[in-house]
Amino acid sequence: MSLINSFGPVRAFALGLALISLAPAQAQKTTVKTNKSKVKTKISDASGTTVSKTTVVAPSAPVVAMEPQYAPRPANAPEQPAPAPVSPVASSPQVVTAAPAAPAGLPAEWISDLGAAQAQAKATNRPILAVFSGSDWCKPCIMYEQEVFAKPEFMAYAKDKLVLAHFDFPRMKKNQPTAAQLKLNEAAAAQLNKEGDFPLAVVIAPDGKVLAKTGYIAGGPAAFEAYLKKVVPTL
Repeated sequence: MSLINSFGPVRAFALGLALISLAPAQAQKTTVKTNKSKVKTKISDASGTTVSKTTVVAPSAPVVAMEPQYAPRPANAPEQPAPAPVSPVASSPQVVTAAPAAPAGLPAEWISDLGAAQAQAKATNRPILAVFSGSDWCKPCIMYEQEVFAKPEFMAYAKDKLVLAHFDFPRMKKNQPTAAQLKLNEAAAAQLNKEGDFPLAVVIAPDGKVLAKTGYIAGGPAAFEAYLKKVVPTL
């Protein structure tokens, strides 16, 4: 006779319930969440109760950059020459500009740099005679130079008495001065000939004070020397 038949239907049903209650609970993992070094796990048991479990996870070790390892040079390998030292970049050579030459057609005593003329005037205590000319378009300018400033008589008179400066403003392309000289000419004109008069002779004291200005004077060196003595009686 079977066990069910010996206990009867009611007793068999009760025995089944008892066996089920004695079975171990089965767990189910439902959710896993991570937060850097912590792992939080939710576990539900057979009865539906939720149990939370947090596990601390050690952070991963930081990555350390390793210097490259070089294999040793074989004993029989030829020795490599040491790299040549790199020299620093050399500075550009300094360009020394010579003093402006005398204008064409005039003796070498004439200079074309007002700053240099002013320095010479202070050093020698002589007045400056600064002449503004248009050598290829201004007829009185050309006459002034030919009749007075280029004459040996005038140069002999001015040698120990004056500092001579000349600033030419030609118009023809072939007669144009260098960029450096043009800059000097324009600087002198901005200081002494703002009106743009041609020809113009300016007498300047050694201390820089403008004593007189004049245009063309007819009569050659003698007439011009007489004018200068009126402006500077000590000449």
